[in-house]
Amino acid sequence: MSISNNLEDLLDQLRTQCSSFDVNSPIKRSSLSGVLDSMAIELAQSEESRKYIGSDDVGLWGDVSKLWRSLARAQLTFWDGDDSSSEEGDTDDKNKDNGSITASSCSFGLFCVSLSRFTRNLVAAVPSNQNKAFENEPDMRRLLHYYTSWSSMEDKDAVLSARILTQTLSNIITGNNALMSTLWETYLNLPEDQVVLIRLLSSRDERTLVAVMTLMKNCIIDSRTRTKMLTRTTIGSRISVSLLDNMVKLYEADEGSDGGKAFDTGYEIFTRVFEAGLLPELYKKLTIEGEIVTPHQTTLLKILDSYLQSTNILSSPPNSKVKKTHVKLAPMLGTCFFGLSSYAQTAFRRALRPSETELLSPTSPISLPTPHSTFPPAELDVMLPKVCEALVLVTQCIVTIILASQGAQVSPDSEVGSVDNLQDYFNNINNPDSIGLVENLIALLRLLDRFLPRINFGKPVQVPQSPNSTTPQHIKGSVDSSSQPPIQQLAPASGFSFLKRDLVRLLGILCHESLAVQDRVRRCGGIEVVMNLCAVDELNPYLREHAIFALHNLLKDNAANQAVVDEIKPLGQWDENGILQDTPGAVRR
Repeated sequence: MSISNNLEDLLDQLRTQCSSFDVNSPIKRSSLSGVLDSMAIELAQSEESRKYIGSDDVGLWGDVSKLWRSLARAQLTFWDGDDSSSEEGDTDDKNKDNGSITASSCSFGLFCVSLSRFTRNLVAAVPSNQNKAFENEPDMRRLLHYYTSWSSMEDKDAVLSARILTQTLSNIITGNNALMSTLWETYLNLPEDQVVLIRLLSSRDERTLVAVMTLMKNCIIDSRTRTKMLTRTTIGSRISVSLLDNMVKLYEADEGSDGGKAFDTGYEIFTRVFEAGLLPELYKKLTIEGEIVTPHQTTLLKILDSYLQSTNILSSPPNSKVKKTHVKLAPMLGTCFFGLSSYAQTAFRRALRPSETELLSPTSPISLPTPHSTFPPAELDVMLPKVCEALVLVTQCIVTIILASQGAQVSPDSEVGSVDNLQDYFNNINNPDSIGLVENLIALLRLLDRFLPRINFGKPVQVPQSPNSTTPQHIKGSVDSSSQPPIQQLAPASGFSFLKRDLVRLLGILCHESLAVQDRVRRCGGIEVVMNLCAVDELNPYLREHAIFALHNLLKDNAANQAVVDEIKPLGQWDENGILQDTPGAVRR
């Protein structure tokens, strides 16, 4: 095998320097670093050179292993201040003299960069070299643990060392299934304070984030078994939390930047989780006792919504099958919807005045208060905007997978059962109180319409007054908080944006071409609710259009529903706020 004369000369220099190398000598470290850097450039250009340098004939791996071992011992011995090495690189780092550490250990870090770069390039796409280099993984991990310690991550040379070490580990295992399994299983079974993946994910250096996320992606991309470890193990859950934190942090990064590349790589990791059907397990792992929805679960739902939107094909080809991903998601999304909706409805009822709440139930008798009745103060839930935000995401995901299932076949599933399409599945599920999703949805819309009056053309829209209402309610107006709707006292309305629109859109899809669902909507008073939503609302773009579409689906080929609409004939004119004002002398039916 022929290699360049320059590489032959560099190989001779490497052997000579390794024979008398003293890792504690700054001069020898600097000299050998130069040779390693030059060889790394040569190796990056030729796979033939990599195979030759790593061959048994050259016999270089013994020297490489000695370099890794001596560097790890020297670096960690210096850190500990005694003659023994330790993996607890950051035990007392806050108490050490950071100035002396930086001055003395800088050349160790630069030598680590040179040795890492050399090893990284030597193993690229050469399985035999990967197997040999992996024998040094424990020493690499010890160094990586040190360079990701609290004080080291404040030093630019340490950050560089950590990044190149991570790239080296990634190159060592990429494409080598046995090594990927060994590394992944090892790292996800370490004590939490030794998990270098979590420490790397906390880095503020975006290029380091690209490196560690690429390493993780390579480990799980072709293995459901390894992906399961990310969703089922304690360390896997901690890593997932760190990943989700980074997805939030990197969301605004420019496309093509290091931050943008890190975000895209993180997205690919979660895509693998979705396609392996493991999202329900991960979502459950992110649950915190006493919280209906956590920030990390909301972030996960955002990524899921984006994934479903990007992969959705509305017009399925004949005889196609619904994606297994969608089928696995359906039970989780149904459970989430019921849980979030129940929470929101309870919060709405507590925020509304008792008399108003009574009016919202068409089956309950109305108890009119006396003119001097007093009402308890509204009980407002600060979690409600976050719950509604999650509810919007869940609703959008349900809509997407239902639309994707139209015209396709649903394979029997242990949880979903045997259904013609996912529309049927969601129409047939009930909450623990045996209330169907359609009835639950109508009840939620009814309460939401009272809780959150619409905004029309930038102006607050007054809520039509009920017979026992004594105080007008609107989004903005009276300084007296008792006269303001709950949303005004609670928080900005951003968490509630699109909720009405997406809920009524879902309703329109659920009742499409389904006489049974149309009848269910009528029996729970849903037609009147939908008719009341046929209006402009700036918090819910296209609400009117979606409500009209839902109403069309409710009335199609259904005489009983059409009769309900015929009985509700407006007598009057619409004012500038979109409120129907009675014509003097007119009588409503």
